Amino acid sequence: MGGVAQGFGAAHPERYVDLGIAEATMMTTAAALAAAGKVPFVHTMASFAALRAGEQVKVDIAYNNLPVHIAATHGGLSGGHFGPTHQSLEDIAVMRALPHMTVVVPSDSATAARLVPLLAGLPGPSYVRLARRATAPVGPAGRPFALGRADVLREGGDVTLVACGPQPVLAALGAADRLAADGLAATVLDMATVKPLDVPALVAAAERTGRVLTVEDHSVIGGLGSAVAEALAEHCPVPLRRIGVPDRFCDRVGGHDELLAHYGITDERVYETALAWHKGVDVL
Repeated sequence: MGGVAQGFGAAHPERYVDLGIAEATMMTTAAALAAAGKVPFVHTMASFAALRAGEQVKVDIAYNNLPVHIAATHGGLSGGHFGPTHQSLEDIAVMRALPHMTVVVPSDSATAARLVPLLAGLPGPSYVRLARRATAPVGPAGRPFALGRADVLREGGDVTLVACGPQPVLAALGAADRLAADGLAATVLDMATVKPLDVPALVAAAERTGRVLTVEDHSVIGGLGSAVAEALAEHCPVPLRRIGVPDRFCDRVGGHDELLAHYGITDERVYETALAWHKGVDVL
């Protein structure tokens, strides 16, 4: 919380409340502020926001459809140096199951910054999943962004790559570049809004390419891959493959990039999977 206290808290002390290591209390306090007409943004680590304070998020915030906006850092494996207790691989699954909750996983800092005024005008709650450290920009500065809309970063007819979050989106783009060198054109969707999912954009891409591969820094259960599978099953059944963390607790402690490589959430894995799939070999 130190960075927030020294930044926003120092600039606006009358608008900053430090509730310490008391996430449940923080969520209930934010719900009370929202019920009184304020628009609170709360911040903590993703594992604490989704699980430790899960009941308060559900009952106090989501149930009452209050405009509380949860900015959660250390999403996915980005807290890997703390071990499995702080690695947040189920938070998207938890949050997108809550009625009224908007779930956003921005792919770079510029997108995250543009989110703030959009969320401030949202009538209900939101969960914004962030990582821990700075990452490379995904697209040009000022690229358009809208809640609930996928950003089409590449267009092609051979395979659709759907990703959310910085490293997965960069992995999809890197894989698309490598596929292009082999004569294959990939559509790449930055699906920053996981809920509500941009079903029309997903279906349009799936109809064009006939196969979809998802990439996420999350369990393969309940996250982006599951959301995409649900939408395709109802609207456009096509072959689907999911790249993410398998259904088990992480078995090691390490840096973010190290753990992403350990689970194959890399451009190389995406490229190899898509290329083999195109050749009729299923490598998953």
